[in-house]
Amino acid sequence: METMQGLHRTHGCGTISEQEVGKEVVLCGWVERRRDHGGLIFLDLRDRSGVVQVVASPDHNVE
Repeated sequence: METMQGLHRTHGCGTISEQEVGKEVVLCGWVERRRDHGGLIFLDLRDRSGVVQVVASPDHNVE
């Protein structure tokens, strides 16, 4: 796995499947698109393997 400042990428953006829903994963890539829908923020995160949609709550900040 690739390493960046102590973080180890667990998956490529294009390799995430339904099996990972609710699990903690580490992804690296760039934000291709950001959409703010008030209560939720949707991010399209892309790397060389593909794209994954990340859903975040602006009220929840996880370290």
